[in-house]
Amino acid sequence: MAGHGGSASGGTPEVAGRNAAHDMFAADVASRGLGIELVAAADGAAVARMRVSDAMVNGHAIAHGGFVFLLADTAFALACNSHGPATVAAGGEITFVRPARAGDLLTAHATERTRYGRSGIYDVTVTRDDGEVVAEFRGRSRTLPPTAG
Repeated sequence: MAGHGGSASGGTPEVAGRNAAHDMFAADVASRGLGIELVAAADGAAVARMRVSDAMVNGHAIAHGGFVFLLADTAFALACNSHGPATVAAGGEITFVRPARAGDLLTAHATERTRYGRSGIYDVTVTRDDGEVVAEFRGRSRTLPPTAG
Protein backbone atom coordinates (compact mmCIF):
# COMPACT_ATOMS: atom_id res chain seq x y z
CA MET A 1 0.00 0.00 0.00
CA ALA A 2 1.40 3.37 -0.90
CA GLY A 3 1.25 5.50 2.15
CA HIS A 4 3.23 7.70 4.43
CA GLY A 5 5.20 5.97 7.15
CA GLY A 6 4.60 2.45 5.78
CA SER A 7 6.80 -0.43 6.80
CA ALA A 8 8.82 -2.68 4.54
CA SER A 9 6.36 -5.53 5.24
CA GLY A 10 3.60 -3.66 3.41
CA GLY A 11 1.66 -2.78 6.56
CA THR A 12 1.50 0.56 8.25
CA PRO A 13 2.31 0.49 11.94
CA GLU A 14 -0.20 2.17 14.18
CA VAL A 15 1.26 5.47 15.34
CA ALA A 16 -0.67 7.63 17.82
CA GLY A 17 -3.98 6.00 16.80
CA ARG A 18 -3.22 6.05 13.06
CA ASN A 19 -3.24 2.93 10.94
CA ALA A 20 -3.38 2.02 7.24
CA ALA A 21 -7.06 3.04 7.08
CA HIS A 22 -6.16 6.60 8.09
CA ASP A 23 -3.48 6.77 5.39
CA MET A 24 -5.92 5.40 2.80
CA PHE A 25 -8.60 7.92 3.80
CA ALA A 26 -6.12 10.81 3.61
CA ALA A 27 -5.67 9.91 -0.08
CA ASP A 28 -9.42 9.34 -0.73
CA VAL A 29 -10.32 12.45 -2.70
CA ALA A 30 -13.81 11.16 -3.61
CA SER A 31 -15.00 10.50 -0.06
CA ARG A 32 -13.44 13.59 1.46
CA GLY A 33 -14.78 15.70 -1.43
CA LEU A 34 -18.31 14.69 -0.46
CA GLY A 35 -17.71 15.73 3.13
CA ILE A 36 -17.31 12.24 4.55
CA GLU A 37 -15.42 12.24 7.84
CA LEU A 38 -13.44 9.39 9.35
CA VAL A 39 -14.55 9.13 12.98
CA ALA A 40 -12.70 5.93 13.94
CA ALA A 41 -11.01 2.95 12.30
CA ALA A 42 -9.21 0.10 14.07
CA ASP A 43 -9.25 -3.67 14.51
CA GLY A 44 -11.67 -4.41 11.65
CA ALA A 45 -14.23 -1.78 12.61
CA ALA A 46 -14.83 1.79 11.47
CA VAL A 47 -17.19 4.73 11.79
CA ALA A 48 -17.64 7.38 9.12
CA ARG A 49 -20.20 10.15 8.80
CA MET A 50 -21.61 12.52 6.19
CA ARG A 51 -24.11 15.36 6.20
CA VAL A 52 -26.65 15.05 3.34
CA SER A 53 -26.37 18.20 1.25
CA ASP A 54 -28.96 19.68 -1.12
CA ALA A 55 -26.85 18.37 -4.02
CA MET A 56 -27.29 14.78 -2.74
CA VAL A 57 -31.11 14.80 -2.89
CA ASN A 58 -33.01 13.11 -5.73
CA GLY A 59 -36.34 13.95 -7.39
CA HIS A 60 -38.26 12.49 -4.45
CA ALA A 61 -36.61 14.98 -2.04
CA ILE A 62 -34.67 12.17 -0.33
CA ALA A 63 -30.98 11.30 -0.30
CA HIS A 64 -29.95 9.57 -3.52
CA GLY A 65 -29.13 5.94 -2.78
CA GLY A 66 -25.76 6.26 -4.50
CA PHE A 67 -24.57 8.67 -1.84
CA VAL A 68 -25.80 6.43 0.99
CA PHE A 69 -24.01 3.49 -0.68
CA LEU A 70 -20.83 5.56 -1.01
CA LEU A 71 -20.85 6.39 2.72
CA ALA A 72 -21.37 2.72 3.63
CA ASP A 73 -18.68 1.64 1.16
CA THR A 74 -16.24 4.15 2.66
CA ALA A 75 -16.82 2.82 6.19
CA PHE A 76 -16.39 -0.72 4.82
CA ALA A 77 -13.08 0.26 3.17
CA LEU A 78 -11.86 1.86 6.39
CA ALA A 79 -12.71 -1.23 8.43
CA CYS A 80 -11.07 -3.74 6.10
CA ASN A 81 -7.97 -1.57 5.62
CA SER A 82 -7.52 -0.99 9.36
CA HIS A 83 -5.52 -4.24 9.57
CA GLY A 84 -2.73 -2.94 7.37
CA PRO A 85 -2.44 -4.75 4.02
CA ALA A 86 -4.11 -2.96 1.11
CA THR A 87 -7.63 -4.37 0.75
CA VAL A 88 -10.27 -3.65 -1.89
CA ALA A 89 -13.94 -4.45 -2.40
CA ALA A 90 -14.81 -7.71 -4.11
CA GLY A 91 -18.51 -6.84 -3.93
CA GLY A 92 -21.17 -5.13 -1.93
CA GLU A 93 -24.92 -4.87 -1.61
CA ILE A 94 -27.22 -2.52 0.21
CA THR A 95 -30.79 -2.56 1.48
CA PHE A 96 -32.43 0.84 1.93
CA VAL A 97 -34.66 0.86 5.01
CA ARG A 98 -35.67 4.51 5.55
CA PRO A 99 -35.08 7.75 3.66
CA ALA A 100 -32.64 10.46 4.62
CA ARG A 101 -33.17 14.11 3.71
CA ALA A 102 -31.05 17.19 3.14
CA GLY A 103 -29.49 18.24 6.42
CA ASP A 104 -29.51 14.76 7.98
CA LEU A 105 -26.23 13.59 9.47
CA LEU A 106 -25.64 9.98 8.45
CA THR A 107 -23.29 7.72 10.39
CA ALA A 108 -21.99 4.41 9.04
CA HIS A 109 -20.79 1.77 11.54
CA ALA A 110 -18.74 -0.99 9.88
CA THR A 111 -18.00 -4.29 11.60
CA GLU A 112 -15.85 -7.17 10.46
CA ARG A 113 -17.79 -10.45 10.46
CA THR A 114 -15.00 -12.73 9.29
CA ARG A 115 -11.65 -12.82 7.50
CA TYR A 116 -10.43 -15.98 5.81
CA GLY A 117 -7.32 -16.18 3.66
CA ARG A 118 -7.30 -12.94 1.65
CA SER A 119 -11.10 -12.51 1.85
CA GLY A 120 -13.42 -10.92 4.38
CA ILE A 121 -17.06 -10.07 5.05
CA TYR A 122 -18.12 -6.79 6.67
CA ASP A 123 -21.51 -5.40 7.70
CA VAL A 124 -22.28 -1.69 7.78
CA THR A 125 -25.31 -0.03 9.37
CA VAL A 126 -26.10 3.53 8.27
CA THR A 127 -28.19 5.61 10.68
CA ARG A 128 -29.62 9.13 10.70
CA ASP A 129 -28.81 11.52 13.52
CA ASP A 130 -32.13 10.55 15.19
CA GLY A 131 -30.82 6.97 15.50
CA GLU A 132 -33.12 5.46 12.86
CA VAL A 133 -31.54 2.93 10.49
CA VAL A 134 -31.36 4.19 6.91
CA ALA A 135 -29.58 1.25 5.26
CA GLU A 136 -27.83 -2.06 5.84
CA PHE A 137 -24.79 -2.88 3.69
CA ARG A 138 -22.73 -6.06 3.35
CA GLY A 139 -19.32 -5.89 1.73
CA ARG A 140 -16.91 -8.59 0.61
CA SER A 141 -13.22 -7.72 0.66
CA ARG A 142 -10.08 -9.03 -0.97
CA THR A 143 -6.58 -8.27 0.32
CA LEU A 144 -4.19 -7.49 -2.50
CA PRO A 145 -1.06 -9.60 -2.83
CA PRO A 146 2.17 -7.85 -1.80
CA THR A 147 3.90 -6.01 -4.62
CA ALA A 148 7.55 -6.55 -5.42
CA GLY A 149 9.94 -3.71 -4.75
